[in-house]
Amino acid sequence: MRIRARAWIALVLPPIIWFAFEQGLSAVLHGDCTRSGLGIGWGVISLALCLGALWFGWPYRTRQSPLSDVWLTRSAMLVAGFFALAILFQTLAILWIPSCVA
Repeated sequence: MRIRARAWIALVLPPIIWFAFEQGLSAVLHGDCTRSGLGIGWGVISLALCLGALWFGWPYRTRQSPLSDVWLTRSAMLVAGFFALAILFQTLAILWIPSCVA
């Protein structure tokens, strides 16, 4: 697969994973607030997928190719890191704050 295609996949995948994580978490916890364990599992899987997207672009961050491709790959890794951090913080919030408070 070409570097540009891998970089675009690594750039587009983390926001989609984060959105699916948030929607899935909302659907699970609003339906039954006692199922926080499922939310934690959902968070761990989403975090792994997001880090997988980061790994997908990792080998091309210093490759001898056009500068735009290297920049796109580095941007994709930065975006993947930000979304992985967002998923991590939300998963930690599920651990710390009980879902059935209200």
